[in-house]
Amino acid sequence: MTLPSLDTLRCFVTAARILNFTKAARRVALTPAAFGQRIKLLEDQLGVALFQRTTRSVMLTEAGIAFEPFARSCLATAEEGVRAARGDVGPGPMDLVLGTRHELGLSWILPQLEPLSVERPWLHLHLFFGSGPDLILHTRSLAIDCAVTSAHFTDAKLDSVRLHREDYVFVASSALLRSTPLSTAHHAPGHTLLDISPDLPLFRYWRDSPGGGERLRFGTQTSLGTIAAIRQRALDGAGVAVLPEYLVRGDLATRRLSRIFRKVEPLHDYFRLVFRADDPRRAIFESLAASFRGVPLR
Repeated sequence: MTLPSLDTLRCFVTAARILNFTKAARRVALTPAAFGQRIKLLEDQLGVALFQRTTRSVMLTEAGIAFEPFARSCLATAEEGVRAARGDVGPGPMDLVLGTRHELGLSWILPQLEPLSVERPWLHLHLFFGSGPDLILHTRSLAIDCAVTSAHFTDAKLDSVRLHREDYVFVASSALLRSTPLSTAHHAPGHTLLDISPDLPLFRYWRDSPGGGERLRFGTQTSLGTIAAIRQRALDGAGVAVLPEYLVRGDLATRRLSRIFRKVEPLHDYFRLVFRADDPRRAIFESLAASFRGVPLR
């Protein structure tokens, strides 16, 4: 089906309002013959007569009466779109579901929701909390619109914009290190390593860094599932852990936690805003990412 052009719809709406083809043609700067051809083309495209014409009058048919409000709405929407593209009006209302890790969402993203709603009153952000792999999977499947994560991916269907570097520190409670030091590899068997899962996704930032190596053999390993739980157990003195620096910055400043093996610099990562590569809202995501980059991690 061939859709009518906006110019053709404008001719119809003008004729429907004035009910005089000569005056309507003058209003849209066409000759009467050209105007009549536009109306004829529209009727042919729709397969119905829109006007009933006599030598003395022009009237809308039932089909014309039914079509008129939709044609008018279509023109109004197109004009509103042009104004939005030119920056004369803001975008239309939009809902976005943003995925995030629990700790980062509470400490960094949640405090930004109010400022973002002021900057972009047309944008309504919803939050989804999940692990890194969950966030990638949900973004790919369109279960959520985008996600802030440092999880790695090689999926060509996804794209991302870099936000902030994520640094890590190897820490334990100061009280634990006073009672059970960890300054050499020989001390490691006396300690418990806390991590998210048995494959040690956090400890690898220290283990794989220059100078880190695999020389540490801990007495036990405990998986706690979330970074927030690991931080809390580290504060409780239940073990040692590699954690994001932004998350424990305050604990280090108050000496509740202390760094271990200070000469070894753990590897770092990057938080990114991840979205579908084919998503037409890329400009929205890039603008949102620019706002996120302006707020330090915390």
